[in-house]
Amino acid sequence: MTSNYRLTIEYDGSDFHGWQKQKKDRTVQDEIEKALSVMTGEKIVINGSGRTDAGVHAHGQVANFKSDSGLSPETFQKGLNSLLPDDVVILDCRQVDAQFHARYDVKRKIYQYNILNRIIPSAIMRHYVWFIRRKLDVEAMKEAAGHLVGSHDFKSFEGTGSPRSSTVRQVFRAEVRQTDTANVVFEIEADGFLKFMVRNIVGTLVDVGHGKLTPDDFNNIFHSRNRNLAGATAPPQGLFLVKVVY
Repeated sequence: MTSNYRLTIEYDGSDFHGWQKQKKDRTVQDEIEKALSVMTGEKIVINGSGRTDAGVHAHGQVANFKSDSGLSPETFQKGLNSLLPDDVVILDCRQVDAQFHARYDVKRKIYQYNILNRIIPSAIMRHYVWFIRRKLDVEAMKEAAGHLVGSHDFKSFEGTGSPRSSTVRQVFRAEVRQTDTANVVFEIEADGFLKFMVRNIVGTLVDVGHGKLTPDDFNNIFHSRNRNLAGATAPPQGLFLVKVVY
């Protein structure tokens, strides 16, 4: 009997070419599918909630797969964690309804971007933050981020080659906060994201933080639907997929 399983996955994206399986490059999807095939003897394809780019991390990526093996969720979790490399961990495995699909059933996702804003870089955190030496105006960034909330066209923050039928997304929350004297966090919750959307938003918010743009400039760029007016794409290592909500 075929069963449907849902995985919650944590991974360090530093040494991956993203989530989605590729012919030559190392990806998270490929590592998990290979481990599942070892466990079951089946050719298993997993469905992720969405792609993450090369160098991007996840605290709570979600995927599902179907298997005729009859193995319990506990067996899958333990077996996968013994077979997978150290930079991928299965946090949870559970059996779900046959119709559940990790991508198509998503209601919203939460992403977080981390900036280290101080004079001295970090040896330990270099793969998990964007190091910015020049002081940021966090209050101006907060004001600019507030314009993102609601249902809007995000074409100004869309990367080229984005697979989509519409560039309109619903943002439920967009916050900039300073967690201590050196760390600035941008967190956004939405019903979906365009390619590079979060990183392009962050790059433009940093321009606000450096005084190159005002919060009103940010809003005008946002509604211009012109990617050329927005800031540079922030580097991938500061970005984390925090949670997928169903």
